[in-house]
Amino acid sequence: MLSKSLPDAEAQVAELAAKIRPDLTADTALVGIFSGGAWLAERLREVLGISAPVGMIDVSFYRDDFGEKGLHPQVKPTSIPFEVEGRHLILVDDVLYTGRTTRAALNEIFDYGRPAAVDLAVLADRGGRELPIAAQYCVWDVELDDHQELILTKDDAGKLSWKLGAL
Repeated sequence: MLSKSLPDAEAQVAELAAKIRPDLTADTALVGIFSGGAWLAERLREVLGISAPVGMIDVSFYRDDFGEKGLHPQVKPTSIPFEVEGRHLILVDDVLYTGRTTRAALNEIFDYGRPAAVDLAVLADRGGRELPIAAQYCVWDVELDDHQELILTKDDAGKLSWKLGAL
């Protein structure tokens, strides 16, 4: 259970960028998962100075629990404005939990082509994996009660922050 105050998400973005920076190549592109991962990917692009546009993925229809949970697609459709084939991608999400969202995102990425490599970058890893998926880049391992969820928010000025919610 999270008993202390939530960390500064903007400071975490800087820390995550520092972990990613040594592995960047001219061919690296970011793909964010709506919505928190998309916000984070945009911020990382700025901090890292990546020139390629950010790809955005809505995994709603790719999830294996779509019918079960009654998930609804996000307002923005998937957009990958660059060639995926043979490219190094960093898939970006705010929180890694069961691994099902990451699996769905990988399935969707491969519909666009076969990347040379895909790494996963997240701000928070809360454990609870149901699939064998791990983040190559992560700045916060957090324990939450089963009834809690961690939510990344973005204010009107674009500043990222954390809040706790209930499942």
